[in-house]
Order: sequence, then structure tokens, then C-alpha cells
Amino acid sequence: MHELNLLITLAAGFIGATALGYCTQRLGWSPIVGYLLAGILVGPHTPGFVADKQMADQLAEVGVILLMFGVGLHFHLKDLIAVRRVAIVGAICQSTVATVLGALTARLFGWDWPAGIVFGLALSVASTVVLTRVLSDNGQLQSPTGRIAIGWLVVEDLFTVFVLVLLPVIFGATAAKAASLPVSFAVAALKLAAFIAFTLFAAGRLIPWLLKKIAETNSGELFTLGVLAVALGVAVGSAYFFGVSMALGAFLAGMVVGQSEFSARAGAEALPMRNAFAVMFFLSVGMLLDPRQLIASPLLTVATLAIVMIGKPLAAMSIVAVLGYSSRIGLGAAIALAQVGEFSFLLGTLGVQVGALPPGAMNPLVAAAIVSIMANPLLFRILGSLESALARHPRMWQLLNRATPEQLDEECAPIRSD
Repeated sequence: MHELNLLITLAAGFIGATALGYCTQRLGWSPIVGYLLAGILVGPHTPGFVADKQMADQLAEVGVILLMFGVGLHFHLKDLIAVRRVAIVGAICQSTVATVLGALTARLFGWDWPAGIVFGLALSVASTVVLTRVLSDNGQLQSPTGRIAIGWLVVEDLFTVFVLVLLPVIFGATAAKAASLPVSFAVAALKLAAFIAFTLFAAGRLIPWLLKKIAETNSGELFTLGVLAVALGVAVGSAYFFGVSMALGAFLAGMVVGQSEFSARAGAEALPMRNAFAVMFFLSVGMLLDPRQLIASPLLTVATLAIVMIGKPLAAMSIVAVLGYSSRIGLGAAIALAQVGEFSFLLGTLGVQVGALPPGAMNPLVAAAIVSIMANPLLFRILGSLESALARHPRMWQLLNRATPEQLDEECAPIRSD
């Protein structure tokens, strides 16, 4: 019976995700929207078939590991260094603004401050998948706007990874252990440092050597299996031996593989498996959405959406303008980052698990994700019209354009040919 439930959950999830993902793709939206909608349909809060939520969550754990492995695999420190000034300052400032707005909004609706801060953190980070897809579809992936937006998001992702590590430490302490929280934090920091050192230095030599030996067999199947073994093995080992989140373990494993000679092949071989299990992650998130709660408290959803699609873009534009970039860069980065996605769901679900967030917190978060992901490619397509409208206001145009195109191109020049 257990095996039958697993197969039914897989079949229903993949069929629903394929059908709705196809529809949203044809409509010009991200397939992620379709996956989330499929999760809502097979979830416990809508009529009809109900998938096994526990099994979906277990499969989603694998999806999280492979998603994080993929982020680490494509993380290039040189790209971040090229736009470090705007990316680091912009990510920190925008994340702070979004976190403050989220905390204030949550407080207005009766949540405590810790819950509000975690909620704001979840709203502060955008989706890597959506961002790269929108930039690629519009030919902006290697443009100054694309490089800045990606570098910006890499900083946000790195910050979010460490928040995922710290949340269980901070909220796992009971009232009786509150006095020892600094000690627990210090122990966790030492474990984290030991794990990072072990992964980057020890495993950094072992993993490429193992992949080289496997590649010498000329077996594509064996190489794919080896990549998955590295991702899952390091992720599970990080939790079992070091008490560190599996998300961070997978991310660091991806970084190690990504800096080896097998980076491109590992990405190509592991991509199908990653995408398949990532679908289960988005399905499990969609299953959390309760439409009745959205109807019962629509103002919280509207306020959440306003933070994502108004507050974050305005903060991004202001930061870019202050740093001396043109309105073209500011508008592009603002629109590209005006959405939430996989890292927001990771923070939200972990926040609920450790008791930092109320169970209903995922409702406005998922709703805001669906709407913002749907709107994002549409807004990016009218980027030229938005800039033309801005040009009709000379004072605002002058305020947002403090650098010449020559300065901009020189500062954002690509650093590698691929």
C-alpha cells in the first residue's frame, strides 16, 4: 500500500505538473506557476484527488538538495567580483528594506517580531530559476543588466543559505535553554566553519579525482550516478556529521564540482534529475496553499504582493541610481528581481517547521509567488515602454541617470567569453 501511494502521488504530481506547466509555458509564463497550481489542485485544501503530502515532502527534500547543488554548480566567483560593488551593496540594502517591510506588515496583522522578520527575509530573495529564464528569453543574460541582476541574486542566495543554517539554531532553543543560546550559536558556527573547510579543501581534492576516475570509464550512466551520489552524499553527510543544513552541503558540493573540469558535463548530466525532483518541491509548496484562508484574509496577501512587486523594485531602482548607474539598468534590475521563488519557499517551510512562522504564513507567500512569477516576464517585455515613459519626466530622468553609457559598459564589461 505504501508503494502504491508513492506511485499514485508521483503519477498525479507529474501529470498535473506537465499539463499545467505546458499551459503556463504557452501563455508566456514560467512553468513554475504551473507546478504550483498543480500542487494546489492535488493538495488537501481543494476538492477531488488528494496526494500523499508526507511522501511529496520527502521527494521534495531531494528536489531541494538538487536545486541547491545546481546553484552551487553555476556559481562563479569571478562573475560576482565583476559587479561586486552594486551586487553586494544592492543585495544587502534591498534585503534589509524587504525584511523591514515584511516585518512591519506581519506585525500589523498580529504576528510577533521574530515571525515578521523571518517572513520579511522570505520575501527579500527572488527566484534564480525565474530570473535566468526571463533574462535569457529577452536576450539580456550577458548584458550589463543581466550580469548585475545575477550577481545581486547570487549575494542574496548566499545570505539566504546561511539564514537556513541559523534558523534551526535560533528557534530551536527552548525557553529553558535561552540562556545557552550564545553557546549553541558558537557551536553551530564552529561546526559550520569545520564543514566548509572540510568540503572546500579535503572534498575539493577528492571529488574531482573521483569524477575523473568515473569519467575514464566512458559510461554516461555511471557519471550521472556519480554526480548524484556526490550531491546527495555531501548533503546528507553535512547534516549527519556536522549538524549543518543539507541545503548548504549541496550548495558547497555544487561549488566544488563547478570549479572542476567536469562542471559543464555535471550540469548537463544532472539537469534532468534535478528538474524532475524540483517539480516535486514546487508541488509540495503548492499543496500548502489554502484558498479559503486567502479569502478570509485578503489584505495580508495584497500587502505581501505589494512588498514584492512595488517595495522591492523601488528599493532596487533607488540603490542603482545612488550607485551611479543608468535608469536602463535600474529598471531592468528592479523588474527582474520583483518576484519570489524557491529560496522563499525554503525559508518559509523551514520557518514553519521550527515554529518561527505560523502555519498560515505560506498562503500569502505562495500566492505572491504565483502572481509575481506570472507578471514578471510580461513586465520585462515592456521595459522599453517604461523607460520611454520615464524619459517624459526630465527631472526624474536626470535623477536616475548619473552615468554615461561608456562608463556603464566599462564597469560591466564581461570577464569571460563563455
